[in-house]
Amino acid sequence: MKLLFILLNLALLSCKQALRNRTRSFLTLLGVATGMFLFTTVETMQDSLQTATVSNADDTTLVVYRENRFCPATSRLPEHYKNEIAQVPGVKSVIPIQIVVNNCGTSLDVVVFRGVPLDTFKDKNGEIKLMKGSWETWQKRDDGALIGKNLAKRRKLDVGDLFDAAGITVSVSGIVEAGDTSQNDNVAFVHLPFLQQASKIGLGVVTQFNVKVNDSSLLKRVAGDIDQRFKSDTEPTSTQPEKAFFANTATELIELIRFSRWIGLACVCAVVGLIANSILLTVRGKISEHAVLKTLGYSKIMIGWMVLAEGIFLSGFGGFLGIFISFCFLHYQGVSIGNEGLVLAFVPSGEVVSQGIFASLALGVIAGLYPAWQAGRLSINESLKIT
Repeated sequence: MKLLFILLNLALLSCKQALRNRTRSFLTLLGVATGMFLFTTVETMQDSLQTATVSNADDTTLVVYRENRFCPATSRLPEHYKNEIAQVPGVKSVIPIQIVVNNCGTSLDVVVFRGVPLDTFKDKNGEIKLMKGSWETWQKRDDGALIGKNLAKRRKLDVGDLFDAAGITVSVSGIVEAGDTSQNDNVAFVHLPFLQQASKIGLGVVTQFNVKVNDSSLLKRVAGDIDQRFKSDTEPTSTQPEKAFFANTATELIELIRFSRWIGLACVCAVVGLIANSILLTVRGKISEHAVLKTLGYSKIMIGWMVLAEGIFLSGFGGFLGIFISFCFLHYQGVSIGNEGLVLAFVPSGEVVSQGIFASLALGVIAGLYPAWQAGRLSINESLKIT
């Protein structure tokens, strides 16, 4: 207990010494915050990609797409396939969906219209939550749209506004929030017949079918049965689990995000170098002070701990600041990136935040070890000779 009290007092003393050099400490904190901002943003991108592409036991959705097609503009399936798909053993529900996007390539401002049947949200079973507006207004207006909250924020839309993209003009009937997938926060849900006519695709043609199965263990078998049923038709299908479909379709997007991990690694190296350099300069400027402290009875371990505590303080406080700014930026800006009609939202999670805080503290320890050893290894005579 006494040792812990001594270590805490020494840590407080090192923090006070760091605050005495305000300019150096401020610039170090700013550099660490910048590095951890980028690190947290990159880790959020990686975490969002992992969530969107890695299947788990709770996944029960299949996507039925036109075989050998990727962009929604080229995938066309007869709407009457719905009845045949519904007869496949293990299928719980089938939703025909028409998709229209303003840009099929990789972009930060992708607008996705999803045309769905009127009764899609009739049970409001938690798939989406209405934040503003009215279900009844959306059901009554042919051109009504339920806008995802991130899309509404990005385009500054509110209930009652007119919204135009990809040649489609709709009236905002409500703002919705996703329950199980953040993709719904970045799309506009409209009536299926309206979108079919507005996009000049024509009635009776859809982009894909979203199929719910009774159990995740049935995904592979049901997918095979669906593709086998339409194998000889003029419009053959390719059926995959929803997350596998995302992984196979948005390959450019996935490669782009995976490359960003190198940016995160560079940020880590920069933070370590920045803190270590700052503390080394501090140690060299305080050689005489450390000699006096040793004369007063401070051991080499105590001196080293003071230097190490300063590194942890700078890294921890600067890291927390950068993580907090990154979390607020991603949370309130609703940053997302789309490709081939699929939208990946970068949603910061508690796990990423905790990893960032742990990483910043660990980096402070790593960066402070050598300067701490340097400060503690010199004897009183050697320190006085250097000064």
